[in-house]
Amino acid sequence: MIPPLDPHSQFVSHPNGQKTHYIVDDFTDPWKPSQAILIQHGFARHAAFWYHWIPALSRHYRVIRRDLRGHGYSSYPEPESDYDYSLETILDEITDMLDQLGLEKVHFLGESTGGMIGVAFAARHPDRLHSLILCATPTHLPPSAQEMWAMGHKDWETACRTLGARGFCEGLAKIPGVLGQPDPDYNTWWREQVGVSSGEGLASYAGFLSKLDVRPMHGLINTLKVPVLILAPTRSRNTSLDDQKQLNEAITGSKMVVIDGLGHEIFVDKGEECQEAVLEFANSLEKQRTDEAC
Repeated sequence: MIPPLDPHSQFVSHPNGQKTHYIVDDFTDPWKPSQAILIQHGFARHAAFWYHWIPALSRHYRVIRRDLRGHGYSSYPEPESDYDYSLETILDEITDMLDQLGLEKVHFLGESTGGMIGVAFAARHPDRLHSLILCATPTHLPPSAQEMWAMGHKDWETACRTLGARGFCEGLAKIPGVLGQPDPDYNTWWREQVGVSSGEGLASYAGFLSKLDVRPMHGLINTLKVPVLILAPTRSRNTSLDDQKQLNEAITGSKMVVIDGLGHEIFVDKGEECQEAVLEFANSLEKQRTDEAC
């Protein structure tokens, strides 16, 4: 059974025919100006996974949780369609969404591979961001990781397409360090939520991600001109602490906060610690802006 839509769910339609699902929560004072935070989840997750961040963030910011292409309730292109599954298309869809929502700038919070999209967006559209926040974000997905996610199939794409979203997540849950909660009830909920997506939707996005690479050698990270916060996990299977330190060194002026969580999903088991770091970072930028204006 597919979980029902969130009461605050909304959709935008893009010129290419695809639809993007998002959830907006805003409990800021209506008579005061406020900024927005766009949360972009990682692979196989979707907007609902960030429910526990809303109380902390939405009192101070308009919080927009966006489902990736092929994830959650966002649409996905059929295999025979002429959809151009490229980085440019993905970034254009984010820009189009911001335009339709009337948002000139946002804080972009990218989790895991969602952060890789954030790096590319910050490099191409720095004028649309107040800041970039990277949570457990790798710079690329090495063959060893993709082989693990293939689960004995030809490749990662094939595993998603053959097993379906629910079957894929069943296999994913068996890999140590994937889930961010030891609670068995969370495990059950997590599987149900991943099952909202379609196997085809995840498969086509996996094909896109398998080629995405934002390492310094490709020039995107080196050109970032927006303030950057890195939330670095200590026990992630997808990105080591050394990887995070190298990322921090590659981004001039970035700030890194080490989060000692259970595994990759530090936004889950160390949610409050991550939220505190995000709010402190965003508030410091606002204070800096105010001081410069005086």
